[in-house]
Amino acid sequence: MRNTVLALWLLRLCLMPLLARPALAAEPVKNWFHDPFFQVRKQVAGCPMPLGPFGTEEDMKAQAHSRVERGTSCWRAGQCKKPNAYLYDADIAKDLQRRFAKTSRFADASLWITVQRRFVYVEGCTRNKQAASGIDTFVRQTPDVQLVVTNTIIGTGKPNYPVMPAK
Repeated sequence: MRNTVLALWLLRLCLMPLLARPALAAEPVKNWFHDPFFQVRKQVAGCPMPLGPFGTEEDMKAQAHSRVERGTSCWRAGQCKKPNAYLYDADIAKDLQRRFAKTSRFADASLWITVQRRFVYVEGCTRNKQAASGIDTFVRQTPDVQLVVTNTIIGTGKPNYPVMPAK
């Protein structure tokens, strides 16, 4: 009996540091592939920030191979002059930042842009339906953009896009 009590006491002593440790935080996310991600409008307070190109290390490992295939398939198909579709992204992002800075369009919104493989994702919140009217056309006028995906909500309710984890 005395050995059992001693064994339980030693076990408890060994486990205390583990049990006293705070719950492990969610795995941090980062922009592993350095895809352009930036905010172009900030007028809707409380609009949840999209996750954009951020992900966990596990996400990065899962995407790595397919990104190589998708990036080079554009060139192999004769649709890109550059050997990889991702090589267009920085120029597309610069042009979009310049064009948004020069216009007052879409002023009643909070919008973020992600550029990946000549695809442009526009995510965020608008004050009303008209606030983002024409954004697809505006973005599509950027040289080398292949596809525009707009995913916005009216107001600041539950977004229909993945959001950054709480810090």
